[in-house]
Amino acid sequence: MTKTLIAFFSRADENYFGGAMRYVKTGNTEIVCGLMKDLIEADTFRIEMKEPYSPVYMTCIGEAKRDLQKKARPQLVSLPDSIDGYDTVVLAYPNYWGTMPMAVFTFLEAFDFSGKTILPLCTNEGSGMGSSERDLKKACPNAQIRSGLSITGSRAADSGKALRNWFSENGLL
Repeated sequence: MTKTLIAFFSRADENYFGGAMRYVKTGNTEIVCGLMKDLIEADTFRIEMKEPYSPVYMTCIGEAKRDLQKKARPQLVSLPDSIDGYDTVVLAYPNYWGTMPMAVFTFLEAFDFSGKTILPLCTNEGSGMGSSERDLKKACPNAQIRSGLSITGSRAADSGKALRNWFSENGLL
């Protein structure tokens, strides 16, 4: 039996939803992760930056763009002691400037994913997976990267059927 880890980065506060800004207490990616936990047995790890981006959306996207251009690796609040016990990692994140947030790269670079299966999931408002799957393959060249799942963030709470199908296609259900 495989052991699964859901590692995710999510941002609450002011967010963009199909053309409008809205304040949310729970980020879209975290909402999707909650649905995942209802479907599969998995441990969960939240990827959190030691110095989070601004709660103001426009300021946040400027900070995220700066970090992307610098190829920054923000410090994280914590890391799991090890990922050795996991065969599969569901990696969930929002699309930041066409790829994963830099904090996700910090997480990935802290571990050896050789021989592990990674299932990428990206929340977004229409930009899809961007280059995140290709970037993930570069960051974890010895892992098996499966086809990702793009979830429209403003519809995160309604993504259960898509998750069920994706997990089934990937042998987790």
